Amino acid sequence: MTVPNFEHDTLFIDGQWVTPSGSGVIDVVDPATEAVIGHVPNGDVADVDTAVASARRAFDPLITVAERKDRLHRVIDAMEKRLPDIADLITAEMGAPVRIAQTVQTQVPLAVARGFAKVLDTFEFEERIGNSLILREPYGVVGAITPWNYPLYQVVAKVLPAIAAGCTVVLKPSNEAPLSVFAFVEACEEAGLPPGTINVVSGPGRVIGERLASHSDVDFVSFTGSTGVGARVGELAGQSIKKVALELGGKSANVILEGADLATAVKVGVGNAFLNGGQTCMAWTRMLVPQKLYGEALDLIEGAVARYTVGDPRDPATRIGPSASRSQFDTVRGFIERAQRDGARLLAGGAEPIRDVGFFLAPTVFADVDPDSELGQEEVFGPVLAVIPYSGSEDALRIANGTSYGLSGAVWGATDDDAIAFARGVQTGQLDINGGAYNPAAPFGGYKKSGIGRELGRFGFEEYLQTKSLQLKERS
Repeated sequence: MTVPNFEHDTLFIDGQWVTPSGSGVIDVVDPATEAVIGHVPNGDVADVDTAVASARRAFDPLITVAERKDRLHRVIDAMEKRLPDIADLITAEMGAPVRIAQTVQTQVPLAVARGFAKVLDTFEFEERIGNSLILREPYGVVGAITPWNYPLYQVVAKVLPAIAAGCTVVLKPSNEAPLSVFAFVEACEEAGLPPGTINVVSGPGRVIGERLASHSDVDFVSFTGSTGVGARVGELAGQSIKKVALELGGKSANVILEGADLATAVKVGVGNAFLNGGQTCMAWTRMLVPQKLYGEALDLIEGAVARYTVGDPRDPATRIGPSASRSQFDTVRGFIERAQRDGARLLAGGAEPIRDVGFFLAPTVFADVDPDSELGQEEVFGPVLAVIPYSGSEDALRIANGTSYGLSGAVWGATDDDAIAFARGVQTGQLDINGGAYNPAAPFGGYKKSGIGRELGRFGFEEYLQTKSLQLKERS
């Protein structure tokens, strides 16, 4: 597979590609080769203002449900046609192996999009409660700020429910992986949406993202990214009392209870921790194992890790590609080096680059991790797994809840009832029970510093709706 140089010199605003007010471009680097493969515009505040004004003009609070359905289905159809090209772009711009780019990175977003279409088909926008008529109306202009790790999925999770709700959108993609987002916007253009329904402005987060978050004519900001940046988005949004949804970091626990199928729990847990090179907010990066099963679990982990080949993301045999950027590569190496200094026992991998060119690291496992250490507390966002022994269910629950995050996780028990009983005490937004399958219709979001609000399915759709009540005079 060869991806040509992909250059975008214009922004999509008010239904057309326009020359940006900002100057210069943002280079997009292939993390496997360190070569520049394309660029997108370096927008500025004036570009945001123009895009928001376009979205405001396009917003119709009385848009019919039939029109929303038509727009949504047109976008889904146009997007689906482009998925093979988008998969290639995701491999090129952020290093996702083709086996991940062609499945998780593109087919999951398609399933999520179709899920929103199903929600819209059955959703009740009016309800009577006593003498009140309850109306659900589109929120307005949405500022959507998306990350680089799942570039299409994150856009679909924000833009598609916005369209379904009748909102208009100004979208700011990441600087590391914007090419696939621009391809999605081209699909929106092909779908023939009214001008201003979707707008895209690329550029620095401190400029574009902060202007979107603080703009008085943006009604709702949906952000996915780090907890630190999310706090800043929330601060700026709060100054104009606008709604904000934040999907932030995680340090998810994979809790293996006594009596669970240890081999399966370890195999699935290792796969989850290393999915997308560990660059997944919901990755199970802490594996909690009963002390009496600890040695056996470590042997199983070593065997599982050996099967995770690192290499060219364009090779179908590759399971782990490069870190998505030089910055992320350096960050992950720093975590590994500090964990070794903190006394964690290196079981596999390490901080040394495994290729001269590209941002490649081996899948890394630490045993005997102190739950209160940096590695036990902080999100690495790379292929690094921390294995932690525990001495009983109370100890396991204390460790599982002992971070500032609460996004995802898993519980494995002898029975589903055992696992569910433990899961009820875990302070996190989503837990897999004994390997339960991913459900794109289920709500996703975090407790504590993992965020505010929910995405996906009906719960994610409702985030984009205002609630109005009309108090009616009782009929005599």
